[in-house]
Amino acid sequence: MFTVNRQDFGPDFTFGVATASHQIEGALTEDGRGPSIWDTFSKTPGNVRNGDVADLADDSYHRWREDLDLIRDGGFDAYRFSISWSRIVPTGSGEVNQAGIDFYSRLVDGLISRGIRPIATLYHWDLPQPLEDAGGWPNRDTAYRFAEYAAVIGKALGDRVHTWTTVNEPWCSAYLGYGSGSHAPGRTNGADALAAVHHLNLAHGLALAELR
Repeated sequence: MFTVNRQDFGPDFTFGVATASHQIEGALTEDGRGPSIWDTFSKTPGNVRNGDVADLADDSYHRWREDLDLIRDGGFDAYRFSISWSRIVPTGSGEVNQAGIDFYSRLVDGLISRGIRPIATLYHWDLPQPLEDAGGWPNRDTAYRFAEYAAVIGKALGDRVHTWTTVNEPWCSAYLGYGSGSHAPGRTNGADALAAVHHLNLAHGLALAELR
């Protein structure tokens, strides 16, 4: 077990850990979650080394209590987790999935009860597949759907989340996802990558307005 030696840091230093929903949760088809671009991308032969997929991952969807105990026992102050848009709004827009909200609400409450600051990221690369089918991040409408999603999750968790972040590493989403094709959704179009840059930044600004 790795533990924090606080004598090595100043009194105001925050020591935390971080994850991404698609990388740890598993349970890709449980409790109303819809598909994301990483589900599709990783299950396309040749895209991911060894053909690895995230259907189980670390099974954090079921083992989150054990995960939070590990964070607490390690002496960490904060946990930066990401929220799966596909769990909250399975088709990317429209009907909200209460089971998804309930999962993250339990997670946040579990962090607080263990004395850990919840730091939530709204988007860590896992766009709902129906929005990609409608054009993805090169489509300006995706930014407005993101704002709607931010409003939903902000209303549900905003009274308890310590810190919000909007879009994790937008450079990766835009250039690796739509330019080089090495990340989901695996498209290789320079103009699409540049449009995605603009709309990811727009989405960031729109989401901030909803979270305030």
